[in-house]
Amino acid sequence: MIAHLQGKLVEKNPTEVVIDCGGVGYHVNISLHTFSLIPNADFIKLYTHLQIKEDAHTLFGFVEKSEREIFRMLLSVSGIGANIARTMLSSIEPRQIINAIASGDVGLIQSIKGIGNKTAQRVILDLKEKVLKLYDLDEVSVVQNNTNRDEALSALEVLGFVRKTSEKVVEKIVKEDPQATVETIIKKALKSL
Repeated sequence: MIAHLQGKLVEKNPTEVVIDCGGVGYHVNISLHTFSLIPNADFIKLYTHLQIKEDAHTLFGFVEKSEREIFRMLLSVSGIGANIARTMLSSIEPRQIINAIASGDVGLIQSIKGIGNKTAQRVILDLKEKVLKLYDLDEVSVVQNNTNRDEALSALEVLGFVRKTSEKVVEKIVKEDPQATVETIIKKALKSL
């Protein structure tokens, strides 16, 4: 119903803002991510999501359309309400949430306050396919935080191999053996390159 608000920034707090649009002050709930992106200007524009319940009409605002889309995706998961979705977007970057869902990183999602193991698994189960399709990701390319992988890629680059080609080969090796040492990754990659 209300797609965005553009107006004078009257109040700004880490969890909420008030925007004056034509003499009407709209109270908008925001995530810490959005708070960090709000410019120090008198006039701002926020993309919004209006949640209507029996006892309240609540507006949630986002500087980036992509964050609003992630928020809406999270709301589609049973057990995730607007406040938990906002907490998720406040705890970790929206891009990290996408990567965690795509790679099945239950630990990262569970590390967010208010998210238990079952809810984290449900988020991944419900959204993984949608995230992979929507963000055009390969499951293979989403292996994150693997220092052995990064070191092996750097070593292959120093040896003169093209990074893009090396990445595909290394990702395949890491997917088959996530615990592979740097040496193992390099040796296997050299055979394939």
